[in-house]
Amino acid sequence: MEKVKVALFGVTHPHSKAHLKTFQLSEMVSEILLYDEDPEALAQVREEFGKGTMASYVNLDEMLGTETFDIGVADFRNSVNADLCLRLIEKGVHIISEKPIARTADELERIVNAAARKGLQVGVMYQNRYHPVSREAHRLVQSGVIGRSTTCEARLITSQVRFRDPSHWLFDKKRSGGGILSWLGCHYIDLLCHVLGDDIVEVSAIVDTLSGEDIDVEDVASLSFRFRSGALGSLQAGYQLAMSKAGYIGPNYDSYIGFRGTEGRLFWSPVDKPPKLRVESATEAWKDAPARTLKYTLPEVDCYGGAFGIAFLERFLKSTQGDGDPPASGRDALKVARVIEAAYESSDTGKRIKVRP
Repeated sequence: MEKVKVALFGVTHPHSKAHLKTFQLSEMVSEILLYDEDPEALAQVREEFGKGTMASYVNLDEMLGTETFDIGVADFRNSVNADLCLRLIEKGVHIISEKPIARTADELERIVNAAARKGLQVGVMYQNRYHPVSREAHRLVQSGVIGRSTTCEARLITSQVRFRDPSHWLFDKKRSGGGILSWLGCHYIDLLCHVLGDDIVEVSAIVDTLSGEDIDVEDVASLSFRFRSGALGSLQAGYQLAMSKAGYIGPNYDSYIGFRGTEGRLFWSPVDKPPKLRVESATEAWKDAPARTLKYTLPEVDCYGGAFGIAFLERFLKSTQGDGDPPASGRDALKVARVIEAAYESSDTGKRIKVRP
């Protein structure tokens, strides 16, 4: 395929530098443009990552009116990211965005529909789908190793809000749209659906703000849900670890993902090093070794998601040139957003909520 020219919008996002590293390491990217309204932040990033960046702008109108590029990387804060995406679509540019892409499901739906009308791809940064453990779990579940799936569960507990700058826009509902569910829980909701190949149709949830910090988004959440197939699932999420590193890259995690079925189960901790997938199966094909632990050695690559992050990105880039589907689409992000909004509604009303189709 032809190499692509990429424009990254927003260098102060917690993940922007990691995304920039990923694009710089991809052999499918020819040039990278940068935009941010903060000239000092832009200068700092250019100094640190100057290789491969051909130009930078502090005026968005000037950049969109002057430059031509193939891919827009949307890393604005949630309250303005949707408008950026719509402008990029109007310009005829494919988009890959940080999750959740927009503050609300309605905003996100407008982006998805606008891109579809223009024949453009919208991708979302759900790189965890491409982790070798996630991919193997998906393959095993889909091949029937655990039989008919009946339940799944996920746990995502990470550093307390005080380690993450409580004044950050992520903890301001007007600018973020939500708390830990829209920032981190979304990854696990997406993975549960992706591995099962199923959609969540009903949610019961309790969310709260218990950190004691001056924030107005949820920092703990407990969700139960039903999938279209009838399988049940749960998610526990929280900013709760009292002993952790500060910041957004490399904090401590306590995490778990597991799937159970009529013939077995599989489970893993996403933070295990080295990664391990544990599988138990009572199927005939596994009778010689019904319990197995699969261990993975991953290459050391300094970017967002490492080697599998590059593979995820390049699958998206190929999809923009007519080669297959994106690895995680705007419509996938929309499904997750609707689950999260159903969780908020459930917590507010005390009722079980059906997810909008």
